[in-house]
Amino acid sequence: MKKLLTLAVAVLCMISAAFAQQALGSRANVKSPEIHPDNSVTFRLKAPEAKKVVVTGDFTTTAGEDIRNVEMKLNADNIWEASVPALRSELYSYNFLVDGVKICDPANVYINRDVASVMNIFIINGDRGDIYKVNDVPHGSVRRAWYNSPTLGIDRRVTIYTPAGYESGKDKYPVLYLLHGAGGDEEAWITLGRTSQILDNLIAQGKCKPMIVVMTNGNAGQQAAPGESAAGMTQPAMGMGGGARPKASFEQSFGDVIKYVESNYRVIAKKEARAVAGLSMGGGHSFNISRTYPKTFDYVGLFSAAARIGDNVEIQESLKAQRDNGFKLYWIACGNTDFLYKANLDFMKYLDSINFPYKYRESDGGHIWRNWRIYLSEFAPMLFQ
Repeated sequence: MKKLLTLAVAVLCMISAAFAQQALGSRANVKSPEIHPDNSVTFRLKAPEAKKVVVTGDFTTTAGEDIRNVEMKLNADNIWEASVPALRSELYSYNFLVDGVKICDPANVYINRDVASVMNIFIINGDRGDIYKVNDVPHGSVRRAWYNSPTLGIDRRVTIYTPAGYESGKDKYPVLYLLHGAGGDEEAWITLGRTSQILDNLIAQGKCKPMIVVMTNGNAGQQAAPGESAAGMTQPAMGMGGGARPKASFEQSFGDVIKYVESNYRVIAKKEARAVAGLSMGGGHSFNISRTYPKTFDYVGLFSAAARIGDNVEIQESLKAQRDNGFKLYWIACGNTDFLYKANLDFMKYLDSINFPYKYRESDGGHIWRNWRIYLSEFAPMLFQ
C-alpha cells in the first residue's frame, strides 16, 4: 500500500510538472507587449477559441493621436496580434477584451490595481518614462507603517517614502503629505503615481530636495487598503473608499498623522518644511487641511482638486486667514478636459477676488493618473527651496 501511494504521488508530480512546462512553453512563445526600437508596440495573445479580441488602453502616439481600442487579428502562428504606432514617452496601461470579457495580458507580469480594476502596464523610455522607471541611482526606502488615530479610534496604515541615505544618516528632512483620490488608498500614490521612482530620479538629478513623503489612507472609515486590514479581502469601493462610519472626518484626524510622523521620523517640524498635496478628493482634503491648519504648511498642491467654496462663510473666512498668515507656494493644476475643470476655474476666480496668491498649471487631458504623475514631478522640485 505504501509503495502504491508513493507511486501515485510520483505520477501526480510528473503530470503537474508536465502541465507546468506546457503552460510555461506556451507563454514563452508569446511576447507581449513587444516595444520596438521606434517605440511602436505590438501586443499578442494566445486564445485559439476566441472569436474577437481587442486591446484597450490609453495610448498617445508621437503624432499626438490618442488610441483607446485596437482590434487584434490572428497571425500566421494562430496568435492574436495588434500593433500601435510609435508612442510618446510615458507609462501606459492596457487590457485585452476577449469576446467582451476584460482580462490581463498573461505574457506581461506587470500589473497595477486602480480601485477595483487591474491592468497591465509598460513604460516607453524618454523624458517622462525615464522619470517613472527604476534607474541606476541611489534609492530611497518605502515602508508600510501603522499609526494610532485617537480621533478616529482605530489604528491606520500609511505608506512612507524616505530618501536614499535616511537610514544611515542623522539629517532631518522636510515632509510632503501626499493624498489620493476617491476610491484610492495608501497604495495609490506609491503604485499608480510612481512616487518612489519620481523622487529617486529627481533627487539624483539634483532637481529636487531630499524629502520624506507620507501617503495616507484618506478614507476615514478604513484602517487600510482592501486586503490589508482585519476587514479581510473586501471588494474595493468605487466611491469614497467604504469602511465603517467614521467618528470624525479625515481632515479632523490629520493631526494624528502629523504627530505620528514627527514622533517617529527625523523631520524638520516647522511650517517651512511641511507640504500637503493631493489629487481629486485628496486635493479637496489638501484644500481643507491647509486652511484648517494655516500655520502648519508653507506649500500646498491641488491636483484636479475637488475644492468648492460656494456661499460658505466659514470657508471664505478661513481662506482669508490663510492668505494673511502667509505661505510660500499654493499650486493648482488641472487638465482642460477634466470634469472638475470648471470647478477649478470658479475656485481661482474666488481666490482672485480676495487677492489670494497662487500659481496655476493647466495641462491637456482629463481626470487621469497620467496628469497626476506629471503634476507630482513638477510640484516636488518647487518644494523646500
